[in-house]
Amino acid sequence: MNKAYRHGQILKLISRYQIHTQEDIAQKLAALGVAATQVTLSRDIRELGLAKTKLGYQHLADTSPSGPNLATVLAEYLLDIREAQHLLVLKTSPGHASTLAAALDRAAWPELIGTIAGDDTVLAIAPNTPTARKLKRKLLGLN
Repeated sequence: MNKAYRHGQILKLISRYQIHTQEDIAQKLAALGVAATQVTLSRDIRELGLAKTKLGYQHLADTSPSGPNLATVLAEYLLDIREAQHLLVLKTSPGHASTLAAALDRAAWPELIGTIAGDDTVLAIAPNTPTARKLKRKLLGLN
């Protein structure tokens, strides 16, 4: 596993769980098949800008949102949503798909595995068809 992947997994873990020790991080990474020594974790924590708080490790280096919130982006740019089993195809006005995809990714909804953006289309990937339908309702509720 490369460093960028390990960093991504650490950020995902601390966003989902209250993790208070490096040992907890190491155990959760190991469960994901990512091995890391204590020295490596110390360096990763420093490089990621993590701070230990009473709620566990937090990513304080990036506390401000890096773009408009999802509801604003949906209201401005979302033109249509089409279902294709566990996938949602989101149509936007030209040039705005990446803005929508980034806002969806920042929202970190559990129903959404990830997004792929083109110029005017975002592919939103859910784990299954019922979850995709739930995601569609959630998106339409914010729009």
